[in-house]
Amino acid sequence: MRTDRFLLLGGLAAAAAGCGRSEKAPERPMNILYIMTDDHTAQTMSCYDGRYASTPHLDRIAAEGVRFTNSFVANSLSGPSRACMLTGKHSHKNGYTDNTSCAPFDAAQTTFPKLLQRAGYETAVVGKWHLGSLPTGFDHWEVVPGQGDYYNPDFIRPTGDTVRCEGYLTDIVTDKSIAWLRERRDPAKPFCLLVHHKAQHRIWMADTCHLALYEDRDFPLPETFFDDYAGRPAAAAQEMSIASDHDMDPVYDLKMWYPGVESRLSRSYEGMIGRMNPEQRAAWDRFYGPLAEEFYRTNPQGRERAQWKFNRYMRDYLKTLRSLDDNVGRLLDYLDASGLAENTLVVYTSDQGFYMGEHGWFDKRFMYEESMRTPLVVRMPGGVRGDIDALVQNIDYAPTFLELAGAEVPDAMQGASLLPLLRGERPADWRRSLYYHFYEYPAEHMVKRHYGVRTDRWKLIRFYDDIDHWELYDLQEDPHELRNLYGRPEYAARQRELEEELVRLQRLYDDRTGLAMNRLGGAE
Repeated sequence: MRTDRFLLLGGLAAAAAGCGRSEKAPERPMNILYIMTDDHTAQTMSCYDGRYASTPHLDRIAAEGVRFTNSFVANSLSGPSRACMLTGKHSHKNGYTDNTSCAPFDAAQTTFPKLLQRAGYETAVVGKWHLGSLPTGFDHWEVVPGQGDYYNPDFIRPTGDTVRCEGYLTDIVTDKSIAWLRERRDPAKPFCLLVHHKAQHRIWMADTCHLALYEDRDFPLPETFFDDYAGRPAAAAQEMSIASDHDMDPVYDLKMWYPGVESRLSRSYEGMIGRMNPEQRAAWDRFYGPLAEEFYRTNPQGRERAQWKFNRYMRDYLKTLRSLDDNVGRLLDYLDASGLAENTLVVYTSDQGFYMGEHGWFDKRFMYEESMRTPLVVRMPGGVRGDIDALVQNIDYAPTFLELAGAEVPDAMQGASLLPLLRGERPADWRRSLYYHFYEYPAEHMVKRHYGVRTDRWKLIRFYDDIDHWELYDLQEDPHELRNLYGRPEYAARQRELEEELVRLQRLYDDRTGLAMNRLGGAE
């Protein structure tokens, strides 16, 4: 068993002092600031993609550190992704496979915050939790119930009470995080602070000061917006279409509330705006009221309606992103002003990617690129700068933080520490492929259950449950994943190679469900 470096070095220094010898004090372990947003996709982070948004504060982390260009999740869904991050394990091992049918996250299991506590760290989490059970392994926590609310949100505290905080959630999460850093933490200990934002989650409610942003912009439709899903029955069966008023509800998602208009989700929307104080509600109604009146008066149809909805969605999404970027800047500025930046690892990522109209969609869930891929930028004092193209996954964060702290990484953790990469090293045995498994069906958006393998160029997906369908993509020649190559004779050798790699990963990660399904699908 590897002994904790912090405690070991401290003990050696104390022993030396007791013998009357002068020894150099042990190097203080590095602090960890982990910032995670919800549903923020690389397409809307300007250091990855400059088409839509400018995110100068997020980009600053990349400019002063590294940008991972092949960062992915293991299960593109909020709660399961968070469980993977905390445990360093795939969903089938940490037990939290989906948001609807499984039991709450097992708070008794080993997580990296618990191990950091044992290594002498003070730990805290502020913001979105979304795991069903209350946080454990934290010296301080304040989390929102469920998804949380953008306006005047409730927070659950360790005392068991729930309090309402006046204001805009992204600002409040940052306020509380800075307050803990400045006033409540023990300065004698290294810290690990998880700052978890609700933004960019549906329904993209901007702060009142940003309501007018992007209203002068029309966004070009992605070239796959009117995808016909040929050869991809699972893609055709989803319910996450921007064009569909059932999937993207004009009232709920696009704020087109108007007296007398009801929709599938209009009651939920009314509950959200009902949380606003009179000043917030007045500003909201002044902005959205005329837009809704014009929408119902002109009543666009067909492709015109789909394109109108797309632009309304893009504007609202990017407005919430503006608040997020500004607040990340506030955190970075506090680190600089307090002197903490010199010894603090800063990580920014999202719990998964998101569709910004690609294939005509919003939301996530699929193993397709926009959903599985997630932004990841890291600034480590003394670390390298630039791009890292190694295949990395959200199960890697836990072992990274533990190795950085000098704490033991349990054998049960399935991720790999990113620390060598952050130091400019590339281990010869670094992974050559990634495993993915999505479980939540039937549920909102109706994405079929599936699993698969992704290499640097190829992707193999198996959809199962009420469907039995395989898909194979050459990501170099077909980056939009439009041409399913599975079953074509000219790709038989590549297909077999990927099937074997899929089985290898399922054995490596002990996904017995996937292995059993593969036998039915002919991969063994």
